[in-house]
Amino acid sequence: MPKGYWVSVYRTIADPEKLAAYDKLAAPAVRAGGGRVLTRGGRVVTHDAGIAERAILIEFDSFEQAVAARESAAYQEALAVLADGVERDFRIVEGID
Repeated sequence: MPKGYWVSVYRTIADPEKLAAYDKLAAPAVRAGGGRVLTRGGRVVTHDAGIAERAILIEFDSFEQAVAARESAAYQEALAVLADGVERDFRIVEGID
């Protein structure tokens, strides 16, 4: 079964305090959903139209698990705290089996 991944690239961070509050809630929600953080805001080299802001990659055992974690009540609470604190490109993608 192919794994699932959350891929999130932040275009702008308008409110670092909202982002910090989100991180405190999102981390346990991701772990509870079976997610494993592979990258979180480390060094980035961009090419073409790439964005050099924060980038996150989280792995789940399946695509379905990744979708369910995003829809969980715990993660929805984290999103409510984040609100308009950032602008990001968030995707759930299916890995190659």
